[in-house]
Amino acid sequence: MRHAEFDDKGSRIRWTEIPGEEPARVYVHGLGAVSAVYHAHIAARPELAGRRSLFVDLPGHGVSDRPEHFGYTLEDHAGALATALDAARLTGVELIAHSMGGSVALVLAHRRPELVSRLVLTEANLDAAPPATAGSTWIDAYDEDDFVAGGHARVLEKVGPLWAATMRLADPRALHRSAAGLRRGSAPMMRAILEGLPIDRVYLQGELSGELEGRTTLEAAGVRVVTVPGAGHNVMFDHPDAFAAVVAGRL
Repeated sequence: MRHAEFDDKGSRIRWTEIPGEEPARVYVHGLGAVSAVYHAHIAARPELAGRRSLFVDLPGHGVSDRPEHFGYTLEDHAGALATALDAARLTGVELIAHSMGGSVALVLAHRRPELVSRLVLTEANLDAAPPATAGSTWIDAYDEDDFVAGGHARVLEKVGPLWAATMRLADPRALHRSAAGLRRGSAPMMRAILEGLPIDRVYLQGELSGELEGRTTLEAAGVRVVTVPGAGHNVMFDHPDAFAAVVAGRL
């Protein structure tokens, strides 16, 4: 396991990695998740073998530190992720990012373009104020102290066993601030960043999640949108063959 300090108080962002050739692939999880849990089974597939691969846990999640003073906005998470890539001496990486992690990846690509050569986004949040069905909405329905005091436990019961398995590892205060930051979005907004980036961009949408809003405009801007049959929000679990093929550039 490796680490880098992401603030002036010694807080550390941590990741595990597989050695290999560059450009590296960097896997970034969503809200209340853990990178290795969601992506290690993908990176281990034969069609993706031989590339350096990092599984980064964002602050407040998984094995990374969870300082109470940290803001956990999209910009804060992107800054911490940049610190990890700098410590790993990486530039021009392929970012494979899920949900909130996709939003963080977009902010990073906008702020530090030299770090990112390709984006593979899985149902990334592109706009502020997601619908009432989004997990971030359930979390942000509480104020921060109420969520820490009891709302966290109630949301864990609501989200189901798959997401709860990793959400229970996230710090409640960090989780709430991350959800609130995700709902606020970024400036410029994530969708505008995605449309304007001059790099290879792929957006995976699960068929069961419905039609991607603004798909035609994204495709006109050069974003390749791939709808994965039979998959929902967690495409990497629901259809790993298709997910790996997209990451490998074969689909």
